[in-house]
Amino acid sequence: MLEPFKEPVFITKPLLPEIEELSAMLEAIWASNQLSNNGTMVKQLERELAGYLGSEQLSVFSNGTVALQIACRALRLSGEVITTPFTFAATVHSLMWSNIKPVFCDIEEDTFNINPDCIEALITQDTTAILPVHVFGRPCNVEKIQKIADKYGLKVLYDAAHTFGVKIDGKPVSAFGDVSMFSFHATKVYHTIEGGALTFNTPYLKERADLLRNFGILDTGTVMEPGTNGKLNEVQAAVGILLLKKVEAEIEGRKKVTELYRKYLDNIPGITVSSDVEGVTHNYPYFVIKIDRDEYGLSCDEVFSKLKEYNVISRRYFYPLCSNFQCYRDIPSAAASRLPIANKVADSVLSLPLHGRLPADHVEKICDIIKGIRP
Repeated sequence: MLEPFKEPVFITKPLLPEIEELSAMLEAIWASNQLSNNGTMVKQLERELAGYLGSEQLSVFSNGTVALQIACRALRLSGEVITTPFTFAATVHSLMWSNIKPVFCDIEEDTFNINPDCIEALITQDTTAILPVHVFGRPCNVEKIQKIADKYGLKVLYDAAHTFGVKIDGKPVSAFGDVSMFSFHATKVYHTIEGGALTFNTPYLKERADLLRNFGILDTGTVMEPGTNGKLNEVQAAVGILLLKKVEAEIEGRKKVTELYRKYLDNIPGITVSSDVEGVTHNYPYFVIKIDRDEYGLSCDEVFSKLKEYNVISRRYFYPLCSNFQCYRDIPSAAASRLPIANKVADSVLSLPLHGRLPADHVEKICDIIKGIRP
């Protein structure tokens, strides 16, 4: 009989810079006496991220949620925006905070992404944009989405929180849509402790977003419009600069862990794992399994609870659906009958521990537990 892990195996473990390297960066910041307001570290980070993410127009922010809110304002979105219910709360909350009504669209069962074939039926005279999410790092069907947007004159704002460094047929995900948002939260493949970035396919949008993140202030005597405080500080930027040197190794480590999971979970009745997509350069941000309760013998909730008994801390991404939050239930498009696939997926998906330094024997034991708890 398998024994529980002595210490919790958490859903992830943040990538950290070497403390000596960070100390040297902090000394430089202390010497500069500038801690915020678009300092040297922030400017360097923006340059390096623009190169890494393949976008000439990039701005960093204090977090991804503020970045999304600023993107909505920079794009002058209003009325209704079509989005997915299968996402983190920040995606939909950013719309509501911008006085925009979210319209929920069902998802594809195999990709978990917004279903392009369901979008057109939701477009009204009040629709101004589509806000898809590249769920778990797998890109949406960007070509279909863009065709719909072009047909109806809509903006496309991608929540690319999970897709740092991901490419589609050699093109970075930032090349698609009008704006893409990347999250740099500590749980992500790459982070600045807290932070985020927007990439733009129009220089004007970057100029406007930079203005909006600094209270709408153009210079000491000119305030152009109501803005907010969305600036990243110098200390967090320094962490980002250092971690950019480590992210490739982290992604490679995650890839190896993912391959082990796929190997050990293969052929377990009722357990479905994802596979790499041809033409996509993946970054392996999460390892997600789909559980068929009838075939496996336990529900997603039951597996979550039993894993916890073994000190394995998994997570039910994304549960409950945003459309099932109390604050959104009254929206007509939130009705479960209109989102059958999203509700089905949310009831069956579980994210297992994953980071680039997770020991191979931990992965094997987690998989043995999943095999062993099956009735």
